Amino acid sequence: MILPHIAGRIFSAPLMISHAKLEVILGILAPKFDRDCSALRATATAIDTVPKKTRNYEVTGDGVAIIPILGTLVRRTVGLEALSGLTSYAELSAQLAGAVSDPSVRAILLDIDSPGGEAGGVFDLADQIYAARQEKPVWAVANEEAFSAAFALAASAQRIYVSRTGGVGSIGVIAVHLDQSQADEDEGLKYTAIFAGDHKDDYSPHKPLADPARNALQKEVNRIYAMFIQCVATGRGLDAKTVRQTEASLFFGDNAVSAGLADKIGTFEVALADLSSLLSTPPNRKDVFMTQAEETPTPLAQEQALDVAASQEELLKQAKAEGFAEAQAYMTEVQDLCSLAGAPEKAEAFIKKTVPVAEVRKALLESKAKQAEATAITGHVPAPTPSGEAKIDTAAIYASRNNTKTQSRL
Repeated sequence: MILPHIAGRIFSAPLMISHAKLEVILGILAPKFDRDCSALRATATAIDTVPKKTRNYEVTGDGVAIIPILGTLVRRTVGLEALSGLTSYAELSAQLAGAVSDPSVRAILLDIDSPGGEAGGVFDLADQIYAARQEKPVWAVANEEAFSAAFALAASAQRIYVSRTGGVGSIGVIAVHLDQSQADEDEGLKYTAIFAGDHKDDYSPHKPLADPARNALQKEVNRIYAMFIQCVATGRGLDAKTVRQTEASLFFGDNAVSAGLADKIGTFEVALADLSSLLSTPPNRKDVFMTQAEETPTPLAQEQALDVAASQEELLKQAKAEGFAEAQAYMTEVQDLCSLAGAPEKAEAFIKKTVPVAEVRKALLESKAKQAEATAITGHVPAPTPSGEAKIDTAAIYASRNNTKTQSRL
């Protein structure tokens, strides 16, 4: 019978699943225990005979492998996948390994629509996704939801898209103990457990949960929670404290991006188009993107890297043009000042040393003042220089203050 197997994986075990989905599961399973299960046995037999379907990933013409992560996540599906919408970590691991080693695959896109599921096995798969980033670009899209365990997988990708109505988060762990002792009593049933080892019967559904068992279960929940926090912090490049402060909240659309749990608002089609665009960029630009994504996997880092790579050459040309124009303007102004001061030969020295215009102006004024003072003492215009060039009568220039244009420029 398959129902007890399901119960063992749902009750008194740490789960990484959204609370809404957990309530649905509990609502279906809880009333069915210890009742007439003949119909359930028939259903279980039918399920077990259904051939397992291998969900192979699809590869686009651009070389993007699309791996769907749908429904409730479990370690193994044990024949339930076809009828119950489950996806196993084992199957996803096999698909991911195949895509990484497949020479026709140039990038991987995780198409996620899952409330999460079992904690067991999720971190091994998350580590595998994170390692795959070293081989090929790995992106994820919440289409429409990537909660709890599903978000642990999404966070391990380089880039996360979320639709406007999609959600991510639920970074938390939960365990539920089913106490059906009252229902047993109402049915006239009494269970007596014979066991060895003080904790062997801790989580029996036929009696209330004792404090020691509760404490032990809480400790395990906390341990897995710490692993979950670190998984998201590492994958997203966030501080662990920031991740913990989300308190397992759900984040939708723009709020997911603002919280750093997603990189861009976009549908599956947008994410696929952007990833295909990345693959079509020149190798040097793609290298810039990959390096920045790996070294600084902060929120929006990859989008910024794409934008920078796309406009890098244009920015360089613009900077060169602006720098040249600025240099030309500087040289012209220095030459004009020196000419007006009657010392054009000084312009070259000023320009070579890139003396600021204000300092050039000050130096010329001081030089003029000294010349004016010397002229006033000698009472005549200085003799021609050895080169044969006569100097301008600076005394006459500075004696006359009527040329406001010249004075203002100096």
